[in-house]
Amino acid sequence: MLRGLGRPLSPVAWLAVPVLFTLAVLGLTALGGLLLGASWSVTLSSGLLGAAAGLTVVLAPSVTWWSAAQRIALALPYPAAVFCAGLALHGVAVPTGLAVGIGVPAAVALIAAATTESPRAPGTRGLGGH
Repeated sequence: MLRGLGRPLSPVAWLAVPVLFTLAVLGLTALGGLLLGASWSVTLSSGLLGAAAGLTVVLAPSVTWWSAAQRIALALPYPAAVFCAGLALHGVAVPTGLAVGIGVPAAVALIAAATTESPRAPGTRGLGGH
């Protein structure tokens, strides 16, 4: 099994990681397109949600599960569901304004979560470091 990264994550924070990651990537991609004056639209892709699922698997050992049953019910099925959602939603276009409006705040939330002090583990910084 993988070793946990940095501070412990709550199950709720862990469940939010793939959603926030996906939204942040879409939002920053759309923002880049706006800044460059690009004519393409941002789309969900199986690769993006596959990366989100992989990130979720990597972070699972850092979760402070409430019970063994919760770990069994979520640790592998949830990332698998994220991966399957990527296969099902591949190619779905997301309006640029919506992607920027939701994605940029999601990126800020991820950065804040990764760089703030943990109340449960004083002295450690962020999701994976000292």
